[in-house]
Amino acid sequence: MSDSSAIDLLRGANLYLVGMMGVGKSTIGQLMAARLGYRFCDTDTVIEQAAQQPIPEIFATAGEAAFRTLESQVLSQLSPYTRMVIATGGGIVLDQENWWHLRQGVVVWLDVPVGELVKRLQGDEHRPLLQRPDWQQHLANLLSDRRQRYAQADIHLTVRAGETPDEIGDRLVERLRDRILPPPSAMTADG
Repeated sequence: MSDSSAIDLLRGANLYLVGMMGVGKSTIGQLMAARLGYRFCDTDTVIEQAAQQPIPEIFATAGEAAFRTLESQVLSQLSPYTRMVIATGGGIVLDQENWWHLRQGVVVWLDVPVGELVKRLQGDEHRPLLQRPDWQQHLANLLSDRRQRYAQADIHLTVRAGETPDEIGDRLVERLRDRILPPPSAMTADG
């Protein structure tokens, strides 16, 4: 079921979900796309399709720099489209050109405390940056390195412990109503 008031608020602008790996960008992205009547895209999925190999293999064979180049190419190709919810990779915000593309839409930081991320990512063998003995500390370091850029998002949504995707989606729609654009009736009354 779509939420027409949220569609009106976005006026076709893309909704970009940023945040650390494991925060639920893909899950929330699919849910929000259905609510908004938008298309959904996950940059990691597009990268895997373009490279014809899974992300861990890209990291293993070509390295992180090659992955980041593919990530930037995918984002630059997606950003001209409209009416899309786009789940991004956790490190996409670190490149200034990527940030420029993201800022053409509405950027939402899904923020999950690092302790909860550790629980969610325990045993996950599909995250190349976490395939190391000190992965928990490395995860905390990555979040620390990215936090300042994430904080520049239009909306900062802290995910609460035990919160369902639907509850997160409800809160996000409310934040869109409250923070992004005035309702169309307010715009015509003022101008």
